[in-house]
Amino acid sequence: MIDVINLEKHFGEMQVLRGINVKIDKGDIVVVIGPSGSGKSTFLRCLNCMEDPTGGQIIFNGVDIADMKVDINVHRRHMGMVFQHFNLFNNKTVIENIMLAPMYLQCQDIRRDKRKNLGIRISNLFRKEAEKKDLLPITTTKTEISKKVREEALALLKRIGLEDKADVYPSTLSGGQKQRVAIVRSLAMNPDVILFDEPTSALDPEMVGEVLDLMKSLAKDGMTMIIVTHEMGFAREVANKVIFIDEGQILESGSPEEFFGNPKNPRLKEFLSKVL
Repeated sequence: MIDVINLEKHFGEMQVLRGINVKIDKGDIVVVIGPSGSGKSTFLRCLNCMEDPTGGQIIFNGVDIADMKVDINVHRRHMGMVFQHFNLFNNKTVIENIMLAPMYLQCQDIRRDKRKNLGIRISNLFRKEAEKKDLLPITTTKTEISKKVREEALALLKRIGLEDKADVYPSTLSGGQKQRVAIVRSLAMNPDVILFDEPTSALDPEMVGEVLDLMKSLAKDGMTMIIVTHEMGFAREVANKVIFIDEGQILESGSPEEFFGNPKNPRLKEFLSKVL
């Protein structure tokens, strides 16, 4: 699904990523670990081009999304992102947060087809009867889209046990509840992959479990996930691939059993001795 080839990222004269190479297949649960400042979050943000890579390729579903000619917004539809600090819109209710992106994109598709139909109508004025083109079928309305998206959002909230919070504002939620809402907001787009940037690091310890339980549920459902985290127990239990990044390079990667049970790189051994 994702093939990262020689990925580099510079901030001015400082090089943060130094030739990252990794392949991620559909259904993979990839956990990225490493010390603070090692380039983990930059790597994740480059994957959906929130940070423009300085060099290399990111092949996502067959398209190099690092190419500046590519419309990245088309591909972001299929790549969810969950942030450390939730990034919910505080002026919108919980259900409005979840509905916002799918509602906008589906209505945008209707507007696009209407513009195309206007062009077809104008062109047809100058065509012979036999050469006239058919209009694109528009089979739904904004009201119907809103109803459908709301039903799907309520189903997602029910899945995480927060359907009673649909019409409240994020400021009334606990940190764990906010992060679970942020996760189902990503799910509302039916993404091919979800990127998690330290999803539990801003939470109180007692709230970490409820977020990790939801992520474990997604893993069982076959969701492809790339997770930057310090939760070593979660990496052991859920990941099928663990990557260690330090100073902008992948120093070691492998299955959790091999990675934690028989680390080979001296820097990884040192790191694990401090966190396990």
